[in-house]
Amino acid sequence: MSIDCRASSSMPMPPSNNQPAFVFDASVVQFQSNIPSQFIWPDHEKPSPQLPELAIPPIDLGDFLSGEPLAISKTSRLVNEACKKHGFFLVVNHGVDLSLIKKAHQYMDFFFGMQLSQKQKVQRNIGDHCGYASSFTGRFSSKLPWKETLSFRYCADKQYSSSTVEEYFCNTMGENFRQFGKVYQEYCEAMSSLSLAIMELLGTSLGVGREYFKEFFQGHDSIMRLNYYPPCQKPDLTLGTGPHCDPTSLTILHQDQVGGLQVFVDEKWQSITPNPEAFVVNIGDTFMALSNGIYKSCLHRAVVNNKTVRKSLAFFLCPSMEKMVTPPSSLIDAKNPRMYPDFLWPKLLEFTQKHYRADMKTLDAFSQWLHDHQHQIIKGSSVC
Repeated sequence: MSIDCRASSSMPMPPSNNQPAFVFDASVVQFQSNIPSQFIWPDHEKPSPQLPELAIPPIDLGDFLSGEPLAISKTSRLVNEACKKHGFFLVVNHGVDLSLIKKAHQYMDFFFGMQLSQKQKVQRNIGDHCGYASSFTGRFSSKLPWKETLSFRYCADKQYSSSTVEEYFCNTMGENFRQFGKVYQEYCEAMSSLSLAIMELLGTSLGVGREYFKEFFQGHDSIMRLNYYPPCQKPDLTLGTGPHCDPTSLTILHQDQVGGLQVFVDEKWQSITPNPEAFVVNIGDTFMALSNGIYKSCLHRAVVNNKTVRKSLAFFLCPSMEKMVTPPSSLIDAKNPRMYPDFLWPKLLEFTQKHYRADMKTLDAFSQWLHDHQHQIIKGSSVC
């Protein structure tokens, strides 16, 4: 997940008021032989043509959930090794209906195939994390991602409507989008169940018990994102998504058959080959904080090609808004002191929306920002 904002001196500045932002219309730009300069990345960040494949373990979730001791031990060990090294693994035998996944991909074609003016009915506003975004042309003037996205909220809190997603699309796009909303409502519900099952596995692998993180994420307030990467005639010059770590807790990704996900491990970029029957799962910054830094949130990116559209479905598990992110006491001792301060997820979300362009140091930068922000509050109150 790339939430692009940064308050550092290296932040790409937004377009000036005198220069209207470039409009990224995928139906047009995918055929242009010369891509706009805003999408050309620096030489040291441009994609490599041939990359080795990252070896990540396929985790049989059905085996783990069966309760069989040897299966639990094996899956826990594999997850523990992967998450300490880079935070990526595959989940197979996950129980999600493959026909639902197929339908979710098909409805992406429907939405992103519409005219730009139609998609802009649900335009994402600057500072918001939900809605339609055609690249980030209104926010930055360089290093723009070659993609369109549609993001929306899914809340598992029973106090809210059980059809949040469906209602969102009916309210913003009209009654004709009710079926569209129903498909993604069902998909989000499947991802919610899957993410809580994965939390049982992560809790077991960290030795805090299978219920600990599952209970922590009950009533979660999460984000669903549809990623659509149109063809690019100069794919060696740009990126579909720039290098970043996900600030959220857990990402459950389903790639189509095109491929393009790359992960930075052992000081080099490596690719993850699509598997239609598996989900790619990775640890985000918030769970790295919850694990007291034991499990890693790893740098990753997406590349594009000049032949075909690439699509992916990304579900970002986030805590409920009032949950304090703090690691269990059993993960803190003399050898493993506290790595990060306590925080509420909305604070980190605000930081990545308004102050910082997500990268591999987001959590460290956020910790410092939080410290400075709290210090200013204390200083201000003492002056009064």
